[in-house]
Amino acid sequence: MKQIDFFYFFGSVYAYLSVMRIGKAAEAAGVSVRWRPFNVRTVMKENNVAFRSEALKVPYMWRDVERRSATHGLSVPAAPVWPTDPELLHNMVGTLAAAEGWCEAFTVASFKAWFVEHMALGDPATLEHVLAPLGKNAEAVISQAKSEEVAALYQAETELARSHGVFGSPSFVVDGEMFWGDDRLEEALAWARGEHRLQAGR
Repeated sequence: MKQIDFFYFFGSVYAYLSVMRIGKAAEAAGVSVRWRPFNVRTVMKENNVAFRSEALKVPYMWRDVERRSATHGLSVPAAPVWPTDPELLHNMVGTLAAAEGWCEAFTVASFKAWFVEHMALGDPATLEHVLAPLGKNAEAVISQAKSEEVAALYQAETELARSHGVFGSPSFVVDGEMFWGDDRLEEALAWARGEHRLQAGR
């Protein structure tokens, strides 16, 4: 089965759209997904991008996400807590979840808590809210997520994203081909299936 690497950040507004769509879209396309949290803040800083300070772009972002959510039949909430996850704790738990094989369920539940229930990412109460239904002990998970081993994994995932040319969240990588933005999800899946027009005749 073809595979797509899904690079995203807990705290990326546009990632909400992809998180809520990619599971069903990939299943329908016969493509497996590897969920890969990474530190987009580091990458953005390296590229001199400070999105939250762009006065005109931020209001557009909220309206754009609202429109795209409605287009895809997703919940269209008011703007969530943003920025969020200041200490990257939610991202670290996501990295642990990816390593242990329960990342998709954790990510979907986390983005629902953030966008739909207006809970702040990285808050211990939010993590308890998300982890308990997954059968996870929040205290134990958080303790493990704060370990040097998980920090090293998160750094490695960020380095991997950088090596693929990833500069924003969400991004998709298929056989070294990188696609940025939720509006490129379908194109990335087509590439994974070998059905992109640029692949004709290969």
